[in-house]
Amino acid sequence: QVRLVESGGGLVQAGHSLRLSCTASGRTFSNYAMAWFRQAPGKERAILIRIGRSGGISYYQDSVKGRFTISRDNAKNTVYLQMNSLKPEDTAVYYCAADTRLPDGQYDYWGQGTQVTVSS
Repeated sequence: QVRLVESGGGLVQAGHSLRLSCTASGRTFSNYAMAWFRQAPGKERAILIRIGRSGGISYYQDSVKGRFTISRDNAKNTVYLQMNSLKPEDTAVYYCAADTRLPDGQYDYWGQGTQVTVSS
């Protein structure tokens, strides 16, 4: 079992930055990949970015390339999403997810979500 707790969401003006955190407990954090998803109003949840066990990063949405990045601190059991140059269209609930099983991409554990609202 893995428990994920997110923090760092809030209201921010367009052009500003925000950093989300997701702290895991349970299984050994360094043994699995992590990802960030988001769900905008009226849309389906979609994957944004993933970081592998060894730190390799994969982007899944062109709209966040160059603005968002993911990192992990295995000593703190925490994954981060650094969001820069935020836009109103980034408004969504953001979720972290753990990918602990094979094959990759099952995302079997989820955080509770944190709201990010970007005002124009």
